[in-house]
Amino acid sequence: MNTPSDPAGPFAALIGCVFVGTSLDGFIARENGDFDWLTAAGDALGETGYDEFFASVDAMVLGRGTFDTVSTFPEWPYAGKRVFVLSRTLLRSHSSLSQPDTSIHATLGDVLEALIVEGRRRVYVDGGRTIQSFLHAGLIREITITRAPVLLGSGIPLFGPLSGDVHLRHVGTRELGAGFTQSSYEVLSDT
Repeated sequence: MNTPSDPAGPFAALIGCVFVGTSLDGFIARENGDFDWLTAAGDALGETGYDEFFASVDAMVLGRGTFDTVSTFPEWPYAGKRVFVLSRTLLRSHSSLSQPDTSIHATLGDVLEALIVEGRRRVYVDGGRTIQSFLHAGLIREITITRAPVLLGSGIPLFGPLSGDVHLRHVGTRELGAGFTQSSYEVLSDT
């Protein structure tokens, strides 16, 4: 199997997309996983473009922490989408999932193979470590970050250490309600 970063490999057609909210200092959640600071704006936030974005993706890849969090919501937020969960521990502890169209995969390679086999092309990647894994593998092509007007000081970071610079092209920035801003970027290839 070719490596994900091989431009001639089977993953060349895969478009990894990130649509995420962060604190101004770059955290996606508090240390305990709570993101009340993000949801507190509610309807005052206005139209974020999330529904249009969600309709544009073929599938989702979530990390274990994100999956555990959204599984507690009153309604499954990804109804109608194929969901791949990246987790070794969840794979060992669950033989089946109650969420429709959801499967568990132990490694990034397993998830990527499943995406290719199923013909998935445009994939919503969510969860801090999962986003970082896809970014390290050169599989993120689009990033939309909605920044909340809050400093947390610590928490779960969106980005971690990188092996090199990741160059981006700024697509646009807009102001949302409640003091939030949203910026979109295209990840530039190294070639």
